[in-house]
Amino acid sequence: MKNYEFDSRSFSFKKVHRSFVNLFRNVLNVVLISAVIALVTYFILSLFIKTDTEKRLARENNMYEKVYAQMQEREQMIGDAVSALQYKDNQIYHDIFNTDAPGMDPGSELGFLASSDSLPNRDIVQYSKDKSDALLEAAARIENLLSSIQDRCVQGSDSLPPLSAPLKSLSYAQVAASVGEKVNPFYKVPLEHTGLDIIAVQGEPVYATASGYVSDVITSRKGQGNVVEITHPGGYVTRYAHLSDIQVRKGVQVRKGACVGYVGITGNSFAPHLHYEIIRDGEYLDPVNFLFASVTPDEYLNMMYMSVNTGQSMD
Repeated sequence: MKNYEFDSRSFSFKKVHRSFVNLFRNVLNVVLISAVIALVTYFILSLFIKTDTEKRLARENNMYEKVYAQMQEREQMIGDAVSALQYKDNQIYHDIFNTDAPGMDPGSELGFLASSDSLPNRDIVQYSKDKSDALLEAAARIENLLSSIQDRCVQGSDSLPPLSAPLKSLSYAQVAASVGEKVNPFYKVPLEHTGLDIIAVQGEPVYATASGYVSDVITSRKGQGNVVEITHPGGYVTRYAHLSDIQVRKGVQVRKGACVGYVGITGNSFAPHLHYEIIRDGEYLDPVNFLFASVTPDEYLNMMYMSVNTGQSMD
């Protein structure tokens, strides 16, 4: 391949013979140098100049870093709340059924089945056998327990606790402070509250929550005011305080649902309401735990929330 180049000494053009290989080499060098320059320029620009997407991602990362600590705190709060609900549920089962509450997650015992997509048949068969044996054993224990309960009920040696509501059409909006340390409305200091305050209009009928006999009737202008106390089979005692009028006499037998008095404001009462207590073996139980049979599950859940979060009693 012939080409011409300028000779600065003679100020004239001379013929120069160039090979195709030399030309290809020169072109290749130019391409490589251009690519290197482009890459270096890109990396330099990328270090100092951010695209809109990169800026948005950087802002999101900063936001996530700030929110992460709050999310951890909320997770801890939720965990504590779940633990408290589990404890409360267990206490309810202990108070009413004298046993532990069942597990909340039936699938938590699946073990390897829950964490694997493919398993040998022998493992599945063995797991199924072990699970069926455990279920049969548990069913046998429950059957024996039910038979024992039935025998005790037939013999009259045991009975159901007071599971009815003391007022008709009871709603969660009527539920106030329950058992525990509550602020007294008169002294403005935390004092031990021994029952459940149920807000109601004065004169509303109050009903016995289980059958039994009237073990005490108190008429007073102080303390809990007019009180009816009923002793039930199984060692349970219910008390109905701040009544305006009393409809029963001491020593008489009353059936579940019988009217024992009317809501009032007698004694140290902040407003018309029923102070309802459940006692067994000298221990004050939380009456909210015994209302689940009288209301819907949603209503019962709201009642539990109201009774726990109401910090001031009405008496």
